[in-house]
Amino acid sequence: MADDLTTSREGSLDAPTRHPVEWKTPAFWDQAALDAELERVFHICHGCRRCVSLCNAFPTLFDLVDASTTLEVDGVAKADYPKVVEQCYFCDLCYQTKCPYVPPHPWNVDFPHLMLRAKAQKHQRGETPVSAKLLSSTRTVGKLASIPIVVEAVNWGNNNPALRVVMEKTLDVHRDAQVPAYDSKTARKRLKYLREDGATTPAGPTTGKVALFITCYGDYNQPRMVEDLATVLRHNGVQVKLLRKESCCGMPKLELGDLHSVEKYKNANLPLLIEAVNDGYDLIAPIPSCVLMFKQELPLLFADDADVTRVKRAFYDPFEYLMHRHSAGLFKTDFKHELGKVAWQAACHQRVQNIGPKTRDVLKLVPNTEVVTIERCSGHDGTYGVKKSTYAFARKIAKPVETRVKNAAPQHFTSDCVMAGAHIAHGLNDGTTAEHPITLIRKAYGI
Repeated sequence: MADDLTTSREGSLDAPTRHPVEWKTPAFWDQAALDAELERVFHICHGCRRCVSLCNAFPTLFDLVDASTTLEVDGVAKADYPKVVEQCYFCDLCYQTKCPYVPPHPWNVDFPHLMLRAKAQKHQRGETPVSAKLLSSTRTVGKLASIPIVVEAVNWGNNNPALRVVMEKTLDVHRDAQVPAYDSKTARKRLKYLREDGATTPAGPTTGKVALFITCYGDYNQPRMVEDLATVLRHNGVQVKLLRKESCCGMPKLELGDLHSVEKYKNANLPLLIEAVNDGYDLIAPIPSCVLMFKQELPLLFADDADVTRVKRAFYDPFEYLMHRHSAGLFKTDFKHELGKVAWQAACHQRVQNIGPKTRDVLKLVPNTEVVTIERCSGHDGTYGVKKSTYAFARKIAKPVETRVKNAAPQHFTSDCVMAGAHIAHGLNDGTTAEHPITLIRKAYGI
């Protein structure tokens, strides 16, 4: 194996590039080809081990190697490869922040998308549990759980110890995991007053008009976050509207390797998104994972789709958008309240967008505000942090973040990923609540 990995240079200082995911080719679905690529990449990872602190996928791999008879990857049974795969939750930090062998390096390592390929083959073989399929159907579950009267029963059940034992046995949701509450007053209901009115002023590459992709979580679980985002944007002279209708972005299904469902969601969302772009609107979602889906994953899965590329170019992180307003002198700094010390956990799926710490930069515009930046993964990933089989690992991954928050003793704890924030606050177990940073900005404005 080592003879196949000779190169004229060690590591790379070049900016990472990404190759399209060729999931519609026969080679992608070939089990023997997958096993060969897993062995090749695992061999490189074993010789490097830089990513050991990122998630549990790498410690699992290295433990398998160290327990083998050869102390090399060739001593690891291919039947054990899935043990590594199931620990990857696509935070993408290994690719974007650690690995020296990503393209354009000739070794061409893309660990997350190799794990995606393995998960896709598993799903194609029909090995995805029914519970995982249900948990990843976020819009369907959200619609049902947010029905008035039903929502009260669901929220009560999610906090009932006896029912949590049943959920653990039937849905693989750990009895101690923090699960989100549902809200019958959805974001779409709260923002039905939005009208396309008022003058708009472009800023940098943005038009000053935003169509909100409110997301499943934003609609059914955190509608206030979406409401706060719309309020802050409007306060800054941005015209805001909701998309007429939307489906899930597809990230939960991507994490299962269910690429055909991802395509189905893409086909449902694309006409609405293109309609908004054609009308001169920029696109924003309040959840980093959803933004990343449109900025990175869908363009790599559907590289030949021109409309996917157009949507990618029109999509922005909320604080990336606000910093464009600030750079153009259009961001309002009429803050009425200071925030004091803020502990900000930089969400993985925001970090890997390569936009820089825009949330921190906006928060620091509030007078007398100190931002403590924590660049460590929360270990949540939507379902990884709640499943019985992985909850303990998720808690272990979150521990360094929890320690940093506790040591900071902040007035506010925040993360752009509300799921990560709730997971960390749950681990702290000291009364700390996680607030979305856009909520903090609205508080600072006093609006």
